[in-house]
Amino acid sequence: MSKKSAPTSSSDEPGEKSPKKSRRKLILVVAVVLVVAGAGAYVFLGRDSGPKAPVAGEVLLLEPIQINLADNHYLRVKLALQLTEEAVEVDGSKALDAAITLFSGRPVEKLLAKGERANLKSELAAELKETYEGEVMDVYFAEFVTQ
Repeated sequence: MSKKSAPTSSSDEPGEKSPKKSRRKLILVVAVVLVVAGAGAYVFLGRDSGPKAPVAGEVLLLEPIQINLADNHYLRVKLALQLTEEAVEVDGSKALDAAITLFSGRPVEKLLAKGERANLKSELAAELKETYEGEVMDVYFAEFVTQ
């Protein structure tokens, strides 16, 4: 009996790839390139950069108030609230209450210490941003007089 050898095709030779395998690799490479290109486009063109910074609206000037300090001194302060563009009819009573709470009973020397007014202003601004739920973005001292 003679052995018949199976017909050999050119694709079975070592070093050559079948057309099916090369098509799969091509499709895989194209898919990877498309995914990378899509991710790049998202990052550079359409990515949501997170919460947007509020846009400044009008400044609401409040009436001045007197706050009792320690040792029979007082502070006369007039606040101005920097509102956001979206703010609608902001009531200044919450801001005045927060200022009274923050300043009441403090020694006048502490208020006049270098940098302390800026620290208290930052603390008051943070409190107002939370209290007004984003309608107030900053606070200014339009008047700050101690006696």
